[in-house]
Amino acid sequence: MFQSCFLTYETNKSVVVKSWSVGIINRLVQLMIISYFVGYVFLYERAYQEADTAIESSVITKVKGFGKLENNVMDVADYIYPPQIDGKFNCSTNSCVFLFKGIITGVCNTSVGTCESEGWCPAEDDSVKIKPMAEFVNFTIYIKNSIRFPLYNVTRGNFPPTIEPKKCIHDRISNSLCPVFRVGDILNQTTHNVTELAEKGGEIGINIEWMCNLDQDVELCLPKYSFTKLDAPFEKSKISKGYNFRFAKYYKTADGTEFRTLHKAYAVRFEVKVTGTARKFSLIPTVINVMAALTSIGMGTILCDIILLNCLKGAQQYKEKKFEEVGLKRSTVRLSVRRGNNCYSDSGAISISTDY
Repeated sequence: MFQSCFLTYETNKSVVVKSWSVGIINRLVQLMIISYFVGYVFLYERAYQEADTAIESSVITKVKGFGKLENNVMDVADYIYPPQIDGKFNCSTNSCVFLFKGIITGVCNTSVGTCESEGWCPAEDDSVKIKPMAEFVNFTIYIKNSIRFPLYNVTRGNFPPTIEPKKCIHDRISNSLCPVFRVGDILNQTTHNVTELAEKGGEIGINIEWMCNLDQDVELCLPKYSFTKLDAPFEKSKISKGYNFRFAKYYKTADGTEFRTLHKAYAVRFEVKVTGTARKFSLIPTVINVMAALTSIGMGTILCDIILLNCLKGAQQYKEKKFEEVGLKRSTVRLSVRRGNNCYSDSGAISISTDY
């Protein structure tokens, strides 16, 4: 018994079962496994890219241009406030100025039922209308962006050496790599109402996307620029429309009287966002993924064998076709099919014994 059951050799045998039900089950299982595997690979690759090909980025902006506001010449020091922070900067197009004198203590007038509030006087007046600075559409914005993919130790900048600095103005068709942008061209792409934007302010996103195939020449790793209307969800809003902020400048006269100038500035807020992905072929992950896919497809065969051997009416007939015990003599080969479950299991193997 030990010799016949332990000292054996097993090899595979293929049996074609013509059954609609089993065939459908087999294909459905294979499809489900393939779908699961593809989804798994996609999520794995995405997580891998986010974890390992995360982009490191630095952004510096410079704005140039002159304009007029209330007959006052405005330059960068006047309309860019506050300075750039984390790739964000404000370009003021309109500003209301209020001159306040002294600090007063609130006094109530009981006859009319009012009280004076302690604070700077006079109070802010939103009814003041000032003609906005129309020249802002001709301002230029230079964006200096350097990026690095730490996984591959690849560093790139957004100003290729082939660009002539003095002739560089961004055009998405003829000069798409130039990082100097005219404000009016950006507004044309975001479909902003220029007049309303100058009066009430707004928000614009400048997107820099780096999609790099590092199997190619690294010089082909170049940025793509696009622009987004960030305040679009609030266009129909009756409150908080546009963008404005307040800041104050304080000073004293010779006699010690304290004054402040309050500025309510309407501005276009620009936000520069940098994203990117770098890819490079790697043999080991590719082989692992392919082998895992091929192995997973075989699960359909295992499930169908379980159904055929245990669940269908013709299970015994299938066993007789699938499992054969072949006895071999020294000079001749004798094939014999035994019915039953002697020494072999439902693994789809053929049990071969040798007689001497």
